[in-house]
Amino acid sequence: MVDPTSVAVGLGLGGYGIHLLRKYLKQRQDRLRSLAMLRKYSTSSRIGLHQGQMRLLVSMPQVGELPLVEQEAWRVREEDRNQNFLELGLLQEVPEGDESEPDETHRQAELQSRAAWMETHEPPLQEHAAVVAEEHVGSGVVIATQDDEEPEVKIDERLKREGGASGEVQISLAWDDYNDLDLHLFCPSGERIYFNNKKSECGGELDVDMNIRPLSKTPVENVVWRTNAPLGTYKVGVHFYKHHRKRRTKRLCRFRLRVVTHGQSKEYLGKIKYGQAMQMVTSFSLADAAHKAS
Repeated sequence: MVDPTSVAVGLGLGGYGIHLLRKYLKQRQDRLRSLAMLRKYSTSSRIGLHQGQMRLLVSMPQVGELPLVEQEAWRVREEDRNQNFLELGLLQEVPEGDESEPDETHRQAELQSRAAWMETHEPPLQEHAAVVAEEHVGSGVVIATQDDEEPEVKIDERLKREGGASGEVQISLAWDDYNDLDLHLFCPSGERIYFNNKKSECGGELDVDMNIRPLSKTPVENVVWRTNAPLGTYKVGVHFYKHHRKRRTKRLCRFRLRVVTHGQSKEYLGKIKYGQAMQMVTSFSLADAAHKAS
């Protein structure tokens, strides 16, 4: 006689296995479609020499550059990412604003608070980052031009003030309030550079990390490969880590992102809401131009 409990367990496991298979197939289908879109809509240009070899920069498209049907597919994926962010419990409670001038004691207390938060939330943050890293299309930011109505953000002055380095590949994030945005750089190796992993094995480094405590209304963050930037795909993510309610700082934060590759610079204007999923702002690939041509 067959044990009913065993049958029920078997059916349950079988149903869960089918669910996982369907999920994998859907993710695979989405990935293949995204790659097809990249091949069709990405742009490439030759950039500076590296060790005697010309490099090719391949810029991935923004969602607004895709056909409407693909834009809608991106919005569905974005909604899934937002839901994933909330389900993983990554939204922090917003403390009351502190109008006092932060000192070193306050800063150390905030560092300890972030370390304690990471002890609990590092695994779900890694899981969320992995979901975001599956995206190949930029989140719809505007490529900045001289005609933009947005006030100019002097990123170089902020980097000089904070001691940020420059190099072959450099990604800088700037915003104009006391919130804590975080730059996440997905390396060609698959490693992720961010505040809890500031140096990668492939040579990249987060050398400026600001507003853990709301110290500056003109913050900047910086990831740089001084030399020997690896070939492959770089993906740039922005995470609204913490909303500091200081001097009426808002939950919607506008930012400017600058990407420098072998002296070629491009800036993006974007915005992110507190409680929103990490944004895949843009991505690009470096390749050996001679090898690519062959």
